[in-house]
Amino acid sequence: MNDRVLSCEQAYEKLKEKSLIMIDIRRPDEWQQTGIAQGAVALCMSDEDFLNQLDALVGSDKSKPIAIICAAGGRSARVVQSLNSSGYDCVFDVSEGMSGGPHGEGWVAKNLPLQTFI
Repeated sequence: MNDRVLSCEQAYEKLKEKSLIMIDIRRPDEWQQTGIAQGAVALCMSDEDFLNQLDALVGSDKSKPIAIICAAGGRSARVVQSLNSSGYDCVFDVSEGMSGGPHGEGWVAKNLPLQTFI
């Protein structure tokens, strides 16, 4: 279990402070349905180039704080574990996800700011 879990509100505060990068790992069709969290970066986890894109985003600095969000927390937990195994050492799981699940209501239901995905 990852001890670095953020609520949606905590993730939003850190985004506003620019103290982390949040990655929305869902699929493009999911981004279009709900939008993405304001300030987040849309980077589909199933892209074959996902890790290279992430490395470029953080300037290959694997100590840079990153938060991962998906729809309900299942995929984000797996990606956090995978990134930790790949040498990233400051990865947070926004386990409520965008749509909510077992860990909370989610970004959308909490009326946190969204940006449209084009």
